[in-house]
Amino acid sequence: MDPTAAGADVAVAGIDEHQLIKSLHWYDGFVVCLANPGFLISDLGYAIGDLGTLGAVVLWGISMVIAVVQNQVYTEPATMFPDRAGGISIYAYEGWRKYFTFFGPMAAVGYWGGWTAVLSIFGLTVGQLIQAQWFPKTTWGFDNVIHMNLPVLIGIALILIVWAVNAVGVKPAVWVGYVTGALLMIPLFIFMFLPYLTGTWHASNLSWQLGHQASLWASIKLAMVWLYLMGWSAYGVEAAATFAPEYLDIHRDTRIALRRAAMFSLAVYVLLPLGTGGVLPTGEISKSLSVSGVQFFVIELNKMIGGGANFILPLLIASFILSMNSATMDGSRALYGISKSGMTIKWLGHINKHHVPSRGMTVDMVVNIALILLLGSTIDILAASNLGYIFTHVLALTGVLLLRKARPNWPRPLKLSTGWLYAAGILALGNLAFIVLGAPSFSITGYGGYLELLMGIALEIIAVLLYIYRRVVEDKLPVHMRDPSVDEPDMALFEQLELAPGAGAASS
Repeated sequence: MDPTAAGADVAVAGIDEHQLIKSLHWYDGFVVCLANPGFLISDLGYAIGDLGTLGAVVLWGISMVIAVVQNQVYTEPATMFPDRAGGISIYAYEGWRKYFTFFGPMAAVGYWGGWTAVLSIFGLTVGQLIQAQWFPKTTWGFDNVIHMNLPVLIGIALILIVWAVNAVGVKPAVWVGYVTGALLMIPLFIFMFLPYLTGTWHASNLSWQLGHQASLWASIKLAMVWLYLMGWSAYGVEAAATFAPEYLDIHRDTRIALRRAAMFSLAVYVLLPLGTGGVLPTGEISKSLSVSGVQFFVIELNKMIGGGANFILPLLIASFILSMNSATMDGSRALYGISKSGMTIKWLGHINKHHVPSRGMTVDMVVNIALILLLGSTIDILAASNLGYIFTHVLALTGVLLLRKARPNWPRPLKLSTGWLYAAGILALGNLAFIVLGAPSFSITGYGGYLELLMGIALEIIAVLLYIYRRVVEDKLPVHMRDPSVDEPDMALFEQLELAPGAGAASS
């Protein structure tokens, strides 16, 4: 069937035997990014326990401001490559290929690793919530090489369900996002505003623990570690760029989706820690972490609305399913995009009959089931996946600058002003500092250590090996440290996109 037969509102970005269909509006990308509050919810208890409520509010706010600025920077490269799925990893690859080719696959697989881990983290978190609230006496399980208990079993089931929904097309997946995103608004309202209305919020519960370390350097180091960890959550609003080839109007929809997703998340990332942190003393939140990172939300719900927790918790669980859905959509497209760019094995560059990268989704499913079975801890999984993700932002931000130097005449429908380029350089250095100080010092949070760091490094090594295999075995080409060739832009594609309503060159 001709995908353009439905009318003028449907265009395609041609790929192989199947195609990514241009059927999304900016608000579809925005809904995908509603997963970010779920990321915050999963980490918030640990941050408050270490930093105090006020410390967590300040650092989450800083992390989201960084994300807002980064999203603006990413609007330029998102419209430079309108037929390329894969998001910021593609910008890193294109920017760095002339200078160091291995950075491309490292960024691509690192980016995918950060997103795909969402499936196992939230699958396990949902299982822990369900057990804590409705099956507290169900404590069966075993730990012998693999971990198996009720939360693990629930997590695996959710991963399989999310995979099945995404495999049948982008629209069903987006509609899952709409439903769960709408349900998410209720627990967000409750945790951000209800504490003030019920009188359960007390300023005396707001603590500042960031300066309580042995020295000023120790406090700075702790802050850098947490900014490193928070990036996994806050920076996720860049996911709107991954769907650039599927927006009806790539210029307008990409820009609006990135900006509005970032601004909405900025508000949530300040108001949610402030609201929840004022209900319970920091010590009580810290104590609840021995059960799970989200146990204190159950305690607060029972304190604010009593038996209503049985109604609100399913909505909170829905927000985690939204996060899993968004991660599958984003991570699978990242694998597809890096395969089409020649950075990993050809097998992943496949679109199924529903026009979605089903093989990438299957890899996501298998890897995350393995993570749950082998690690069994959400914080361990986060620590192992975060290194590559933050490093990808370093490479993408610097990639934007390098593209200006290497391809000055390439079409830029959304061209950034000079000030944004300076911001890109500053943020690249900042994220690099988070990695240098945060990644090796993860153990000072009390969760994880060098094992997780080594797993993150191993993932980057695997990325390079798969790239070499693709070049030497599949493409039968030599491996070069630098690729001086520059592809010519498909001007016909840009001219076609200029005909879209509202399209046109702009400067931000």
